[in-house]
Amino acid sequence: MNNMTTNIQRRRFLKYAGATGAGAALLSQLDALAQLSTSEDYRALVCIFMFGGNDGNNLLVPYETSDYNRYAGIRSNLALPRDALQLIAPSNTGGIRYGLHPAMSGIKQLFDTGKAAVVANVGPLMVPTSKAQWNARSVPLPDNLFSHSDQQAQWQASLYQTPRSGWGGRLVERMVDGSTLNRGYSVVSVTGNNLWETSDSVLTPYKVSASGNFGFDFYDPKGSDPLSAAITATMSEKHDHLLEQGWLDVMARSIDVQAILTDALAGSALTTTFPDTGLGAQLRMVARLISARTRLGLKRQCFFCSIGGFDTHGEDQLQRQNELLGEISAAVSAFQTATTELSIANNVTLFTASDFGRTFTSNGQGSDHGWGSHHIIAGGAVQGGKLYGTFPTHQLNGPDDSGGNGNWIPTTSVETYAATLAKWFGASDAVLGEVFPRLGYFNADAGFFS
Repeated sequence: MNNMTTNIQRRRFLKYAGATGAGAALLSQLDALAQLSTSEDYRALVCIFMFGGNDGNNLLVPYETSDYNRYAGIRSNLALPRDALQLIAPSNTGGIRYGLHPAMSGIKQLFDTGKAAVVANVGPLMVPTSKAQWNARSVPLPDNLFSHSDQQAQWQASLYQTPRSGWGGRLVERMVDGSTLNRGYSVVSVTGNNLWETSDSVLTPYKVSASGNFGFDFYDPKGSDPLSAAITATMSEKHDHLLEQGWLDVMARSIDVQAILTDALAGSALTTTFPDTGLGAQLRMVARLISARTRLGLKRQCFFCSIGGFDTHGEDQLQRQNELLGEISAAVSAFQTATTELSIANNVTLFTASDFGRTFTSNGQGSDHGWGSHHIIAGGAVQGGKLYGTFPTHQLNGPDDSGGNGNWIPTTSVETYAATLAKWFGASDAVLGEVFPRLGYFNADAGFFS
């Protein structure tokens, strides 16, 4: 009996049992069993992908006077006022202070309370790369650097030549047993297709609307209304044409798995108020899905969220970034509150990713495609209040500059960043080696978990 058949039979059994008055007691028993299996060993990774290439140079700004003056002199029209920055004092930088973007008050609060940290100058590398090696092209480099599509794929895949799977999907494929009930909900996207959750085997991400509307929610398989009856009749047809039959099979599976998820979410209660934004809606749905973990019986889940608009070459960069980073900050802050409400904060880690950073210098209006950038990680298990990695030297043509315009060569690889998250997720060294084929070239642990 396959997993889908088991899931469908379980759902129908609960539905019929509910009609006889036994459903509530049975569901309570199933929830109790699921709680025993997940409460002490549940982990969730939540990716927020910032499409377009976030300018990390204004996400994290040097605050000490001489460092800030150098930043302001080079950034010219893109420099943020020093007194507007959200001041943070990382506990591991010897007293050197930094400023988060003015719109990130929520992230500052999480940082100050030890629930968030910043990882500096992260980006795709095939091997550790110095300025001298870059100049001589003496080491292998990722394909098509500074390209949106290529670096999006490299960030999500941790593979550098025609990637077809993502490190999140490969990780879950190896960590969630194939016989697990509702295994398909181990990788869920609330924002459409993505490479990060795509497996190198059979597991495929399940896509959920952030609005909470699940497509055929008007359809009753036993309904006699004309629309339900027509859908049921269509689903029962058999076709000789492979594509026609394949389409019907996919639709039937979608309807069945949708019903399972709807049943699971029906019992979730969440009082945390989320901002009325696109990312706020996405993270609210992720929190609801996490609250349904016991009903789904899952121990490991990956969730993909996204926000676009970061390709800021023009004069609107300061305004757009203020809006976008403010949306991220408010949504992440609410999400952290929600995981605390659900008593699961220590078991959920959220992290950001993006195509690339942007140039330190202005093009006269905005900034252009870059390489390394700064990122946020948040959650109860994060050793927060710290700056991890190496902050770049703000010097044009300096030791971190690949092109004379402040295009930072990453000092923390995507492998190190991702493998640290995967290790916390529970991956063994063997799994890490399979998921990240080039991890042997890098430090496998950035240190942002205890």
